[in-house]
Amino acid sequence: METRHAGAPAGLLLAAGEGRRLGTPKALVEIDGVRLTDRGVRMLHEAGCTPIVVVTGAARVDVAGAVVVHNPDWRTGMGSSLRAGLSALAPDCPAVVIALVDQPNVTAEAVLRLRAAHEAGARVAVASYGGRPRNPVLIGHEHFAEAAAYAEGDVGARDFLRARSDLVVPVPCDDVADPGDIDTPEDLRRFSGDSAR
Repeated sequence: METRHAGAPAGLLLAAGEGRRLGTPKALVEIDGVRLTDRGVRMLHEAGCTPIVVVTGAARVDVAGAVVVHNPDWRTGMGSSLRAGLSALAPDCPAVVIALVDQPNVTAEAVLRLRAAHEAGARVAVASYGGRPRNPVLIGHEHFAEAAAYAEGDVGARDFLRARSDLVVPVPCDDVADPGDIDTPEDLRRFSGDSAR
């Protein structure tokens, strides 16, 4: 495992889904010849996250520059993947940035804004777009267990964020990222077209 920079958050990329509507596991999907998994890991690296943990499920993948954790319970939904990822972090991990593999236009700049909010005292920071909270999400280490306890079924951190809204610092990221996700072949064609422009 990589050496962690003092104070740097870990990166956690959730990539376990089977992509039922897409027709293939999202971890294997490529845009311009680059897998979404590798793209997400690169984004977290560029934002200074270390170590980076990728949670896989429907497809087992090797990912350069990341620790891969296989979630055998991936069929139960995103909650089990979040729990698996959080449990893989070192006890002294100061915070984690959680990102989803199917949001290829979430950027390192958005993560850096979350890090800045954390360094300024936020214990939970959430990227917002048009005033609405989306991804990525940063959670301070003292809330890992609580976030894991709320992660059930196909809910990742959402119920934790709602229950502890008093902790959440929204971080506007409209100008640096787009949280649109890839769920269908049409979505993939749209994202591939965007990247070709």
